[in-house]
Amino acid sequence: MLQNIIILVLSLGIILTGCELFTNGIEWLGKKLNVGDGVVGSIFSAVGTCLPETLIPIIALLFSKGPESVDIGIGAIVGAPFMLSTLAFFITGLSAVVFAGRRKTGYILNVNLEILSRDISFFVIIYTGMILASIITFGVVKNALAFILIGCYVYYVFKTVNGDRSSDEEIDDLTFARAFNTKANIFVISLQVMVALTVIIVGAELFVSNIEVVSKGFGISTLALSIVITPIATELPEKFNSVIWISKSKDTLSLGNITGAMVFQSCIPVSIGILATCWRLDTITLVSALLALCSALVTFLWIKVKRQLSPIPLLSGGLFYIFFIIFLVERGFK
Repeated sequence: MLQNIIILVLSLGIILTGCELFTNGIEWLGKKLNVGDGVVGSIFSAVGTCLPETLIPIIALLFSKGPESVDIGIGAIVGAPFMLSTLAFFITGLSAVVFAGRRKTGYILNVNLEILSRDISFFVIIYTGMILASIITFGVVKNALAFILIGCYVYYVFKTVNGDRSSDEEIDDLTFARAFNTKANIFVISLQVMVALTVIIVGAELFVSNIEVVSKGFGISTLALSIVITPIATELPEKFNSVIWISKSKDTLSLGNITGAMVFQSCIPVSIGILATCWRLDTITLVSALLALCSALVTFLWIKVKRQLSPIPLLSGGLFYIFFIIFLVERGFK
């Protein structure tokens, strides 16, 4: 047990190191490709960090035979956006408060409101479609909806790329270029990003496998592990990336990293889940989906009314997460 706890702590350091490399490399990739924070945060970073963990439930759905495995796979697919829109929002808001003294804008987040509101509106519409798909009984209609979700993501990428503008913010020297005394060319940048993703995946795998051992050692149930603890672990890269960017006052990158992942997770994995399974949401999964929508809508409405973003609506995501934990405890995790 002690060995697992030590590895757990070390794995957090590995993930954080990978995220530092990744955020630095992905900013340089955006600079070289002459794209702005919208593309870098909402597409490059979001897809890059969430793709590895997304593959796990998808593979489980495609190759598993038992109904329990299918339920866990569906829960993981639906649960990822829930974790992002509640816990990741909360951590980002908390980071803005913690780093307020060193940030250029203090508590107020200097975020591109157009990009953020577009991301959240896409997520709300698409995630609502995902919930509706669970009550549709006609297979043809359900399958058509899956392809519509894929089309929605293609359209989202198109809108993000076309509506973006290149950033002129200063960025830190490329880590690999400085370490190996070479120029920051596209090869070195790509190499750093790939190495960073590999480090993140290794660290996340170590964390997940050891958190399972530690949790069982403390008598935590398998269901609680799959619904609460494992998703927190698998979403660590997005959370770490956002904290790093918030500390550097790069708020559009920080929020885009989360909201872009929310859009991706609600489109591609969900569409595959709809096509590969009967796609029925149990009570726990449905409640988590509705809470994810509510949390996202709080931030969306705040932006529309206030025309700025403070940590308050983001911190409210923690309340939705706590409500979900209370709901699980009341049900006895059943």
